[in-house]
Amino acid sequence: MRIRTTSTQRTYRYVRLTILAATLLLAVAVTVEEIVGGSLPSLSAAYYTPAGPMFVAGLFVVAAAFVALSGHSVEQGLLDVAAVLALVIAVVPTTVEADVCGEAVRCVPPAVLPAVFNNGVSVASVVLVGVAAGVVLSIVQGTMSRGVAVTAAAVVVVVVGLGAWALAARDAFLLFAHNVAAVGFFLLIGAVAAIAAWRPQRAPERFRPAYAAVAVGILIALVGLAATLVLAVGGVDVTRPVPWVFVGEAAALVLFAVFWLLQTVELWNEPDPRLLA
Repeated sequence: MRIRTTSTQRTYRYVRLTILAATLLLAVAVTVEEIVGGSLPSLSAAYYTPAGPMFVAGLFVVAAAFVALSGHSVEQGLLDVAAVLALVIAVVPTTVEADVCGEAVRCVPPAVLPAVFNNGVSVASVVLVGVAAGVVLSIVQGTMSRGVAVTAAAVVVVVVGLGAWALAARDAFLLFAHNVAAVGFFLLIGAVAAIAAWRPQRAPERFRPAYAAVAVGILIALVGLAATLVLAVGGVDVTRPVPWVFVGEAAALVLFAVFWLLQTVELWNEPDPRLLA
C-alpha cells in the first residue's frame, strides 16, 4: 500500500538526502584524488587539488541544507551555527607547506588570498543579510521565539567575531581559522548527537545507542586530531607512515554521514519533519 505524504514531508526528505549526497560527493572526490594524485596530508588539503571544487561545493550544500531544515529546537540552533562554520571551512583553506611561505613553515599561499578575501566578504555579507531577513520574517509571521533570537544572535557573534579576528590579526586568522571552524563544526554535530542520545524525548529508544556512539566517536576523533597537531608543532612528522590528520578528519566525516543517515531514517515519516520531533 502506498503511504500518502505531503509536499512538505517530501521536501524535508529530499533535503536530508541532499546532505548525504553532498557528503558522498566530497568523499568520492577525495578518494579519486587519493588514487590519481597521491596521498593527501589531510582531508582539507583537497582544497588545493582537482577535488577542491567538490570539497567547497559539498560544504556549501551542507550549510544550505542545515538552514533549510525547519524547527525551533536546541538542536536546530546548533546546526544553524554549524552551517556558518561549514562555510568558513569552505572559504578559508587549511595551510600548506610550500616555498612561497617564506620564513613561515606553513601558510595559505599568497595566490589564494584574493579568493579568500572575496569569498569571505561575500559569505559574511549574505549570512548577515539572511539573519536579518529571518528575524524580520519571524516577527511578521508571528513565529519569533527566544530560540530564534538566541540562534540569530549566536550566528551574528560568530560572523562578526571571525571578521574582527581577520581584520585585527590576519596572519593568525589564516593560520588557525580553518582548524577552529572544523573543530567547532564537529563539536556541534557531536553535541546534537549527544542530545538525541541522552534526552529520551528527542529520539526513539532504538536510535539512542547509535547516537551515543556517534557523539563519543566524534569526541575521540577530535582528541586524536588535537594530539596530532600538538605533535606536529613539536616537530614530529604525522604524515608518515600514516597520514594521521587525514585519518582523523576522514573518521569525523564518516561519523557525520552516519549521524545524518540516522536522522534521515528516524524522521523519514514525520508528517512535519523537525529536529524536535
